[in-house]
Amino acid sequence: MEQLLSQITWWHWLVLALILFGVEMVTGTFDLLMASIAAAATAAFAAFAPESATAWQVQCLVFAVASVALIVISRFVFPNMRRAEPEHPTLNKRMVQLVGQQGEVTRDLSSGHGQVKIGDTVWGAEAAEGQAPLVVGDRIVVEATRSNMAIVRKA
Repeated sequence: MEQLLSQITWWHWLVLALILFGVEMVTGTFDLLMASIAAAATAAFAAFAPESATAWQVQCLVFAVASVALIVISRFVFPNMRRAEPEHPTLNKRMVQLVGQQGEVTRDLSSGHGQVKIGDTVWGAEAAEGQAPLVVGDRIVVEATRSNMAIVRKA
């Protein structure tokens, strides 16, 4: 085992850095990214340090210290890196996005149901509770949504 470890060179550390980076791309933990950077730093150390200072024990120590230091530093410097961004409340919820929008009645809501044009789209609509009948041309505001219907009141 000693003989195997004594043959570690800078390119072994570079290969380890690339492997850790590849696994990081799959997992997204950011810890492996720091370990990958530490392996790359160890590769640089092994390549440029004097041969008397590059024993395999020293290389492993450099890697261990650099990994721990980078992981600890990254957790304090980039604390929000691991936090998942919350989804926007109306993202991909088109009907919810209508709430508060203004539009115009295109088909009377005299029986409680009709159509309104909001932006460039015509939507099925219901008059809000207690709302007087709405006629073509009335300006409206979307108060809520139910299924695929906009609940509207006069603006």
